[in-house]
Amino acid sequence: MPYSVPYDLPDIRRVVTGNNDSAQGIVTHNEIVPGEPMGLVEGARGTTLWVTTDGIPTNDNNSAEDGARRPLSTEQNLGLAPPDGTSLRSTDLAPGAVTPMHRTATVDYNILVSGEAILVMDDGSEVHLRNPGDVAIQRGAMHAWRNPSPDRWARWISVLMGASPACVNGRTLPTEAYGYEVYEARKMAGDDVVKANEIKEGAKREEVKA
Repeated sequence: MPYSVPYDLPDIRRVVTGNNDSAQGIVTHNEIVPGEPMGLVEGARGTTLWVTTDGIPTNDNNSAEDGARRPLSTEQNLGLAPPDGTSLRSTDLAPGAVTPMHRTATVDYNILVSGEAILVMDDGSEVHLRNPGDVAIQRGAMHAWRNPSPDRWARWISVLMGASPACVNGRTLPTEAYGYEVYEARKMAGDDVVKANEIKEGAKREEVKA
């Protein structure tokens, strides 16, 4: 669906520090980073601000490389974070927009900085983040984000850390994503687990065809 409310959030200023040859702290980057449309999420814009890929502890304090320029594979955590590192990113969501339901093998620190957002969980529960500074810590769970406002964009900043996949009853939960409309259909199926799973698997097959 088209989102008619103009994008009015300010571009993010990214400041990065380091050390010079005299061991003095310096600013290495001070720039405005515009958000870019997220191809898989209509009505969303995102910005990658920094990525580390060498595990924890990282050696980035001794690297001149700009972490924002490090590529992220779409085959790993849906292109959001490396499996052995971290990713700092912003997400902007248009009024009325919603992300796909998705799960990644990460631990995510999400901090709301503008507008409001609803965290939608796979069991049907929802949490309304209303105030700047509200935090949602995501731990390998299936979820989506929805902007309930009719006229205001939402923005949150996320730190994603590569993690072991979540396991439930001995089963490793995969990284995956499917359309929010599939979640709504599964929700309507209620306690009919077989029907709900058929809806989910059918959506996966359609995504493969596409």
